Amino acid sequence: MPQNSVIEGFSKFSKQDKVQWIADQYFQSSKDKAEEIQRYWLTDHEQQTIMDGFSENVIGNHILPFSVAPNFLIDGVLHTLPMVIEESSVVAAASSAAKFWLTRGGFKTTIISTTKLGHVHFTWSGNILLLQENQTFIIDHLMEEVAPLVSNMQKRGGGVKEIVFKDLSKKVDSVFQIEVSFETCDSMGANFINTVLEAFAAAFTNLSNSTDLFPADHRDVEVVMSILSNYTPECLVHVETACPVDQLGGPINDTDAITLAHKFKKAVDIARADTYRAVTHNKGIFNGIDALILATGNDFRAVEACGHAFAAKSGQYISLSSCEIEDGIFQFSMDIPLALGTVGGLTSLHPMAKIALEILGNPSACDLMRYTAALGLAQNFAAVKSLVTTGIQKGHMRMHLQNIINHLGLSKAEADLVNTHFRDKAISHSAIRTFVEENGKK
Repeated sequence: MPQNSVIEGFSKFSKQDKVQWIADQYFQSSKDKAEEIQRYWLTDHEQQTIMDGFSENVIGNHILPFSVAPNFLIDGVLHTLPMVIEESSVVAAASSAAKFWLTRGGFKTTIISTTKLGHVHFTWSGNILLLQENQTFIIDHLMEEVAPLVSNMQKRGGGVKEIVFKDLSKKVDSVFQIEVSFETCDSMGANFINTVLEAFAAAFTNLSNSTDLFPADHRDVEVVMSILSNYTPECLVHVETACPVDQLGGPINDTDAITLAHKFKKAVDIARADTYRAVTHNKGIFNGIDALILATGNDFRAVEACGHAFAAKSGQYISLSSCEIEDGIFQFSMDIPLALGTVGGLTSLHPMAKIALEILGNPSACDLMRYTAALGLAQNFAAVKSLVTTGIQKGHMRMHLQNIINHLGLSKAEADLVNTHFRDKAISHSAIRTFVEENGKK
C-alpha cells in the first residue's frame, strides 16, 4: 500500500532521487518500478534534458501515439495532419472524413480575425467618465511606457491594437478594467501579452496616483491583477464544407443520401437545442482539434476553455457546428476561436512538435488555425454521420478491439481467432473474454 508522507525539498532532488523516492514510497518492488520508469527516458541525453525542462519534478516521459491523417483538402491544397491522441477511432474517423470530402470540394476556411485580449483589473473610487474623457492622454502615456517592449512585435506587424476602459463596478464593487487588444502574429503571445499588461498596470498606477488629471480624493488606484484572457472570440476562423445532397454517397446501412442529409441535419439541430447533447457533440470536435494542438506544441487547455465559452456565448451552451440544406445543397460549417502559435514556446523546443510543423509545411499561425478548424469539423462530420447510420459503437469498438486483445494478454493465435470471430459480431470486453475462455486460452 502507498505510504503517503510529507516530503520537504523534493524539487531540489536529482531526477534519479525523485524516481527512487516515488518507487520506494508507492511500490512494493521499488527497484523494478524505478527501472520501469527509467525505461521510458530518451537515450539521447541532450533531448531528454530539453524534455525535462518543460515541467517541474519530472521523473519520466508519458508517451502518446503520434499519428497522421492524410488526404485533407483545405482551401484547394492537400495536407497530411499530425495528431497526438490515444484513441485510434479518432484518427480513423478523421482520415475517413478527409477522404470523403476530398472528391467533394474539401474544406474551405476564412480567417475572420486574429485579435487576442488581455486585461488590467483595478479598484478605484472614481468615475469611468474621467477615464473616457482623458483616454487619449492616458493611452498615449501607456504606449510610451511600453514602447521598448512592443517594438519587435510591431516590426512584424503586431503589437497593441486598442485600449478600452471599462466599468465593472456594478458587478464587482469599485472594480474597473483596462481591456487591451493585441495582434501577436505567428506567436500565441501569452508571455508578450502578460509582460505588456503588467507594464501598463505599473504605468497607469503611477500616472493616476501622481497627476492632477486625477482629483486628490480619487488617487487611489490599486491593481488587482494583470493577465491575458484565454477567451478570444475575435481570434476566429470559419470552416465549411458543402456538396449537393445527392453526392453524400451511396447507401450506408440502407440509408440513402437524402435521408442521410436530413438525419444528419436533425442530429446537429438537436445539439444546438439540447445542452446534454451539445457537450458530447463539441467534445467530438475537440477530439480532432486537441490532437493537432498537442502535436504542434500548442495549449489545448486554453483552446478548449475558449471554445466551450464561445459555445455558450448566447447564454445557452450549444453546438459549435451547424448544418443547412438549401436548394439541394448540404452545407456543414463552424466558427471557432483558435489562439495558436507556430513560433516560440514548445513549438520551437519539442522535437516532435517541430516535426509536426514541418509536416504541415511550417505554417503561419493563421494557416494552423485553418488546418485545426478543418480537422475539428471533419471529426465532427465523421461522428455525426456514424451516429445517424451505423451507430457510434460499431466503428469505435472495431478500432478498440486491439486494445482489448492487449489487455487480455492474448497470444497471436488467440488474437487471430478473436479477429476472425468478431468480424461481424458486436464487440465488448466481456464478450471477447468469454469467447477466449470457452475456446481455451492458449
